[in-house]
Amino acid sequence: MNKKDYYEVLGVSKNASDEEIKRAFRKLAKQYHPDNKQTGDEAKFKEVGEAYAILSDATKRRQYDQFGHSAFTNNGGANYSGFSADDIDLGEIFNDLFGGGFSGFSGFSSFGSNRSNSKRPRKGEDSLVTVNLTFMEAVFGCKKTITLDLNEKCAKCHGEGGFRETTCSKCGGSGRIISEQRSLFGVFQTQTTCDLCGGAGKTFKEVCSACNGRGNVRAKKEIEVTIPEGVDTGYQLRISGKGSSGVNGGPNGDIYLEFKVKDHELFEREDEDIYLNVPLTITEAILGCKKEIPTLTGNVVIEVKPGTQSGEKVKLKGKGVKRVNAIGRGNMYVIYNVIIPTRLSMSQKKLIKELASTTLDDASEFRNFKKYL
Repeated sequence: MNKKDYYEVLGVSKNASDEEIKRAFRKLAKQYHPDNKQTGDEAKFKEVGEAYAILSDATKRRQYDQFGHSAFTNNGGANYSGFSADDIDLGEIFNDLFGGGFSGFSGFSSFGSNRSNSKRPRKGEDSLVTVNLTFMEAVFGCKKTITLDLNEKCAKCHGEGGFRETTCSKCGGSGRIISEQRSLFGVFQTQTTCDLCGGAGKTFKEVCSACNGRGNVRAKKEIEVTIPEGVDTGYQLRISGKGSSGVNGGPNGDIYLEFKVKDHELFEREDEDIYLNVPLTITEAILGCKKEIPTLTGNVVIEVKPGTQSGEKVKLKGKGVKRVNAIGRGNMYVIYNVIIPTRLSMSQKKLIKELASTTLDDASEFRNFKKYL
């Protein structure tokens, strides 16, 4: 199914701030709410909810900006985040922005309002880590040990949060409190999270002292990762299931590595191609020569043709960077730079003057220029 651009759905630019995105969403949510008899539209209401769920989350917005909708589908390959529209909890979104007044309309259940119940299994938090690489580490791949803080299941209470579990006396185990509330569209029956049990539907006679009832603890963790050949600045690598622990038996979150590659002293990179500026003396350029130059895989000798001009480019096929997780390599381009000396000895000046006395301006470029003198 072809989906509209999320920024277009909310009517904001790609550079919109978080506050601009929130304001646009509030306006459209009121406009398309199904209980708005004049402009209500359930399909558009869900569409703006999905767009906001992605663009209001910094990590998901970054993935969407880089890969589009494919970042959240199984077709996204290595970039697939494991997230889909089915994971969007519109109940929590609307409750946060409108104080619970949007959760009670009849059409909402088809989009998963029961998901807001905190008893359901929930995936753990994803983590985004910036990894600094040298130029050669990015080109050839390497192993890196990264350190990050993650939520891990409490070992003392096994993630439960306490001991001697009992049904919540306030909500009767449902985790929700039902009440009526007036809004700009009339009277709504709303559901709010039980403030006694936090939506869990249960309490404990003894709260776990290790995690203070949260069920997880913050811990520093080291993970060794293998970085494939050919990554570049801005490339993201997903490590599935190594993030923070899930809630209520849900799966662990994922870790996203975003790479920042340091520039090289000689080589310049553009996608999988490598560029190298090679300096030539005027005699090397005029007479031609054999020149030893560095490449990514070692030195090679190339032949410089007589009469080589500054700025000329030569391609060395297959001498570039390997494509990430694919077959094939880019090319290397040698760009000649003829260096004109600024200081000459007396003997060098004499030789240049003798050369200048000969005919050196018989090329067509000189002839065309002289026609206008």
